[in-house]
Amino acid sequence: MDFNNKVILITGASSGIGRELALSFAACQARLILAGRNITALEAVQQLCLAHTPHCQVLPMDMTNTPQVITQAATARSFYNRIDILINNAGVTQRSKIIDTPLAIDRLIMETNFFGPVALTKALLPQFQLQQSGHIVVISSMAGLYGYPQRSAYAASKHALQGFFETLQTEQPIPHLYTTLICPGRIHTPLSLAAITATGAPHGQMDKGQLNGIPVATCARKIIRAIRRRKKSVLIAGEEKWLLWIKRILPPLFYRIARKGN
Repeated sequence: MDFNNKVILITGASSGIGRELALSFAACQARLILAGRNITALEAVQQLCLAHTPHCQVLPMDMTNTPQVITQAATARSFYNRIDILINNAGVTQRSKIIDTPLAIDRLIMETNFFGPVALTKALLPQFQLQQSGHIVVISSMAGLYGYPQRSAYAASKHALQGFFETLQTEQPIPHLYTTLICPGRIHTPLSLAAITATGAPHGQMDKGQLNGIPVATCARKIIRAIRRRKKSVLIAGEEKWLLWIKRILPPLFYRIARKGN
């Protein structure tokens, strides 16, 4: 797949994986739409992208605000009269035990990580149907494949993403609509800094696992390769990937190991 002049909408493009994907696609001369809440950070990424491509737009979007998401989907289409690739990357993680976490926090995480991407995808499906083509990329997580301590709502939201978009793959509502689910493990990004705690305050710390995680540039390259190959799902992880295999083969051992996690 040649990304030259492809119109790519990336949510959560101000940092982490979204930022790295934006820079990588800019180098491929794609037409970018960078969506997120932090406009200042988005504009900083936009300036970096404009050094490689003349086409890069910034789009305010709060994934917890469904009416805004739907409205901004139409705005995104208006920039270049089409969307070729949607990358549902925006999300927030968590650091709190179930017993300590108010239901309001669970709802906030589900709105951000699940209902927001679903609303945006549904708003763009008519456009993909009109084009008879498109590619939806979903940044899920290894937490979408098993539960893990202090990630209850985060894991639930990623499990929900897996179920929804795997179903979209089976329904195949449009002949040339492709869906790729990406399941990253520990990636070196600032994700844990903004993780939501039981009080709603940010975690404010870089976890050891993320500090020693896969470089974000490596993760972005693997995602782009998966898009090129139109893969249905891809796991991007280091040694933590073995926990998934242990869960499948030796469940009792998985629970003993997982209970020690943080």
